[in-house]
Amino acid sequence: MEIDPRRLRVLHEVARRGGVVRAAEALHLTASAVSQQLALLEREVGLALVDRSQRRIALTPAGRVLAGYAERVEEELTEAKRELTRFSELLAGPVSIAAFPTVIRHLLVPALGTLAERHPEIRPRIHELYGPPALQELRLGGIDLAITEQDADEPVPVRPSVVSHPLHVDEYRIVAPPSWTEVPRGVAELGGVPWVAGPADQACGHALERLAALYGFTPYRAHVIEEFPPTLALVAAGHGVAIVPSLALLDVPAGEVVVTDITGVGARRLDAVTRVSRTRSGEPGPLQAVVIAALRGAAEVLVARLGERYEVR
Repeated sequence: MEIDPRRLRVLHEVARRGGVVRAAEALHLTASAVSQQLALLEREVGLALVDRSQRRIALTPAGRVLAGYAERVEEELTEAKRELTRFSELLAGPVSIAAFPTVIRHLLVPALGTLAERHPEIRPRIHELYGPPALQELRLGGIDLAITEQDADEPVPVRPSVVSHPLHVDEYRIVAPPSWTEVPRGVAELGGVPWVAGPADQACGHALERLAALYGFTPYRAHVIEEFPPTLALVAAGHGVAIVPSLALLDVPAGEVVVTDITGVGARRLDAVTRVSRTRSGEPGPLQAVVIAALRGAAEVLVARLGERYEVR
């Protein structure tokens, strides 16, 4: 019995992604090509690996057993590539990074310049993906590194099979409309104004919940907005106050919003998250390590800029 390891990878993707279409997307193949590879693998082993009698295909018992071995083969090949990198003075190859807009703009773009200068053979690929979908794609092997955000007052979550590496602590600011004659100057005044709030499952939404609970006020969420540009546009137009991270203010023209001097708002923590390596434990692989170093360098440069692009009243 001869088994083509390339077809094992196809079976592995079908098993972990739950279907032919998603496996095809991950492998950059057509669904028809994936189905053909599965049929050829079944011919090689002489067993049915996929149950096609249902509307959605599922693996047979034999398919599940072989998929388990396929997963181990994939893990061994990944580890082999990581270990072989240690014997090369030249770091090279693709590295896929998932991130969200403020990080792409202010950390990843500068970091890409550093990588191009120091490691020109590394080929970064950026995906605008964040939250649970990014972590799921990281665990599945579709990306190599995910940048996450979390309210800094919360403990670092313990996630199976992945590990977090700190990048930057991004201070929160409370911003208000420049047209308001009475801009809030303390936390006690925040309960009586409308808010442009972040979603409850995101870092800024958590920050507002924490601030309200700590100081005993109930925020009036006039608007709930996910992205920072529309949040800041609503604030600039007079529709409420908002909690935003300092990075989000770097693109805001001076005077467009008022950045209050209210303290004790907290910060969000930005982390680079990588898969746990069997041989390296919690240490990132060589390619991920140089990406993390470049991101940390970009964060250090940003610290000097923060506080210079907005008005404090």
